[in-house]
Amino acid sequence: MSQQTAALLTLVGYKALLIAIGFWAARRVKNEADFFLGGRQVGPVVSGLSYAASTSSAWVLLGFSGFVYGVGLSALWMLPGIWGGDVVVWLVLGPRLQDSSARHGFITLTDYLVDGVSGEAQRLLRVIATLMIFVCFIFYIAAQFDAAAKAFVEQFELGFFESVLIGAVIIIVYAMLGGFWAVSVTDTVQGMVMALIAVGLPVAAMAAAGGPSEVVTTLKATAPPAYLDVTGNRSLLVFLGFVLGVMSVGLGTFGQPHLMARLMAVADDKARRQGFAIAMGWGIVVYLGMAALALAGRALTNGSLGDGEVLFYRLAADVLPPVLGGVVIAAILSAVMSTVDSVLLSAAGAVAHDLGFNRRYPARALLISRIVMALIAIFAVGLTLGLPDSIFNRVLFAWSALGAAFGPLLFARALGRQPSGAARLAAILLGFAVTVFFYVLGTLPGDEGLVALAKLPGDPFERLVPWVLPVLILWGTKKGD
Repeated sequence: MSQQTAALLTLVGYKALLIAIGFWAARRVKNEADFFLGGRQVGPVVSGLSYAASTSSAWVLLGFSGFVYGVGLSALWMLPGIWGGDVVVWLVLGPRLQDSSARHGFITLTDYLVDGVSGEAQRLLRVIATLMIFVCFIFYIAAQFDAAAKAFVEQFELGFFESVLIGAVIIIVYAMLGGFWAVSVTDTVQGMVMALIAVGLPVAAMAAAGGPSEVVTTLKATAPPAYLDVTGNRSLLVFLGFVLGVMSVGLGTFGQPHLMARLMAVADDKARRQGFAIAMGWGIVVYLGMAALALAGRALTNGSLGDGEVLFYRLAADVLPPVLGGVVIAAILSAVMSTVDSVLLSAAGAVAHDLGFNRRYPARALLISRIVMALIAIFAVGLTLGLPDSIFNRVLFAWSALGAAFGPLLFARALGRQPSGAARLAAILLGFAVTVFFYVLGTLPGDEGLVALAKLPGDPFERLVPWVLPVLILWGTKKGD
C-alpha cells in the first residue's frame, strides 16, 4: 500500500469516528451549559488531554519543530514559559475560575471578566471582547488551515489554493456537529494520537540519523556555530530580550477563551488536579519530542529545508514505512482539527452568548452558533490565501493579542480585585492595541540592538510589553475610579 493510499484511508476512517462521536455527543446536549461547557461534568482525562491538544496541535508539531529546526538550542528557552503558563492556569487561576463559574453560572470567559460591572459598561465590554475574539480567532484558524494545506501540498501534490479549501471543508463539517462534549472527546482522542507520534517519529528520526551522538557530531560539522549554543551567540542585551520574548509566550495562555473553558467545565477540584497532571505530562513529552525531531531533522537534511514547518511531514515520509507514514500524516491533519473545533466553539459562544442572541432568540441559538462558525471559517480562508505568513507567527499574534487583552484582567479578577468598568475597558483595549502595534511594526527602526530584539519569534515587545499598561491600570485604580 502506498503512503498516499494509507493516508487517505486513515483520514476517511478517522473522519467517520469523529462524526460518530459528534452524533453521540449531540444526544447529551440539553441546554446552553451542556453545549458550551459539557454540563460542567467533564472528568480529568478528557479535561487534561483536550486542553493539551487544543493548546498545541499544529503549533507544536509543525510550528515549534520548525522553530527549533531553524534557530537551534536557544529555541528551547520557550519551554519554561509555556510550561509555567500551564502551571499557573491549572493551579492558580483554575480553582477560582472553576468555583466562580459553577456558583454564578458563567458560560464563557467574558462572563467572568465582566462580573461586577453592570449596565452600558458591561454591554460595551462584551461587545469589545467579542470583536477581539472574532479577529484573533480568524488568525488562529488561518494557521490551522495553513497547516492542513501544507500537508496536502507536501503529500498529495495539490495546489495550495485547493489544499486550503479541502482542509477548511473537512474541519468545518466536523466542527458544526456536537458542542463541547463532541469537541472535548475528539480532542482527547487526538491528544493520545499526538503523544504517540511525538514519541515514535523522533525515535525513528534519531535512529535514521545514527543516534543522538551522531546527530550532535553532524550538527557540529554542518550547522552554524550559534545553532548548538544555548544563547545563540547573541550579545547579552539581545539574548536577554530573546529569552524574555520566547518565555513570555506563556503569558498568552491566560487569555485564551477555549482553554479557560476547560477549567470552567471540569467536574470538581479533584478532577482539576488530576487533569493538570495529565496535561503537564503530555506537554513535556510532546514538546521535548518535537525538539528532538527538529535536531535529528536538521542533521538529516543539513538545514536544506526552506520552510522548517514542513519538516514533520518530510520526516514522516522519509523515515517511516509507507503505511505508517500515511497514518502519521493523517493523524496530524486530524490534530489540526483539535484546535479549530475548540476555537470555533468559543467564537460561537462569544457571539451567541456574550452578545445576548441566545437570550433574544433562544429557539435559534444553535443556528446562530453554526452561522458564526461558518463566517469565521470563511474569513480565515481569505486570510490564509491573501496574507501568507508562517503558522508560528500567525498563532503567536492571535495568542499574544488575546493574552494581553484578557490575561491581566483575568489575574485581577482571580486575585479578588473589582476594577471599574472603565479600567477594565482601558486594560483590554490597551493590551490588544499595543500587541497589534508591535506586530505591524515588525522591527524597530534605529538602534541595531533593538532591531535585533524585535525580530520574531524572540520578540519581547509584542508579548511582554503589552502587559505593562493593563497591569498598571488594573492595580493602580480602585473600583469606581
